[in-house]
Amino acid sequence: MPDQKRVMRVLRQGDLDAIVAIDALATGEARQEYYERKIAGILNRAANINTSIVCEIDGKVAGFIMGYVFFGEFGIADSTATIDTLGVHPDYRNFGVAAEMLDQFMMNMKAAGVKKVYTLVNWSDFALEKFFSRNKFVPSKRINLEYELP
Repeated sequence: MPDQKRVMRVLRQGDLDAIVAIDALATGEARQEYYERKIAGILNRAANINTSIVCEIDGKVAGFIMGYVFFGEFGIADSTATIDTLGVHPDYRNFGVAAEMLDQFMMNMKAAGVKKVYTLVNWSDFALEKFFSRNKFVPSKRINLEYELP
């Protein structure tokens, strides 16, 4: 696996089925409609800059990172970005695919003038927290608040 050709590129509409399949392997649920809406939003050039990355290995989608750039939202004056979805096919895990996609995402964000990249990790998802920590993410000075509707 390590010597296979990797290509990092922006996400395209044609990646939908592969992304749904990778996500289903991780979650146990095929969320086709969710990803149809999500990808349509990402590819809406009038509303967004497509910052989402796909990694192809030998022509197959091996992983993806979905994120957004914000220009002043949430009361933050600087341009910021967020990573909200990360997936790697089980056959390609532990070979540096996620780290390589993250490196490409960060390089793209720096070129876009982004100063900070945010993400959310479930309190109990130690593996994902460890991944982001290894890649220089630190706890934010912002508090994530929630309200559970009755």
